Amino acid sequence: MRGFSFVVLAAVAGIGLTVTAPKAEAQVGVAIGVAPECPYGYYDVAPYNCAPTGYYGPEWFNGDGFIGAGPWFHGPSDFQGNVNNRLHPEHGYKGPTPKAGEKAEPAKRVDSAHFSGNEARDGRGHVTGGKK
Repeated sequence: MRGFSFVVLAAVAGIGLTVTAPKAEAQVGVAIGVAPECPYGYYDVAPYNCAPTGYYGPEWFNGDGFIGAGPWFHGPSDFQGNVNNRLHPEHGYKGPTPKAGEKAEPAKRVDSAHFSGNEARDGRGHVTGGKK
C-alpha cells in the first residue's frame, strides 16, 4: 500500500508540474537584412550585387523604384519580368556594375523601346521562360 501511495503522489506531482509549465510557441525568424540600394536593381541570386543598366526590363521598376529580387522581392507571386541574361555573371558578364548607393542616371533609364531581354525571371532566382 505504501508503494501505491508513492506512485499516486508522484503522478499528482508530475501532473501539477506539467499544468504549470509555460507553453512554448514556435518562432521562425529570418534576418535577411536590408535590400541593396542599387540604381538599376540587383541580381536575384546571392551575393545580390548591383546589376548594370539594361539587365532588367522596365516591368521591374515602379517609377524609379526597383520592385526587388531575391529575398527582398515584393512583387506578385505570378510575376514574370524580362532580363538580359548576357549581363549576368553566371553567363560570363564581367563588365562594369554600379556600386550600392549610387544614383541612377536619367540617360541610362531603360524603356520598352530600348530594352533587349532574352529571358523571363520571377524575381526569386528562377527562370520562367524565354523572352516574354
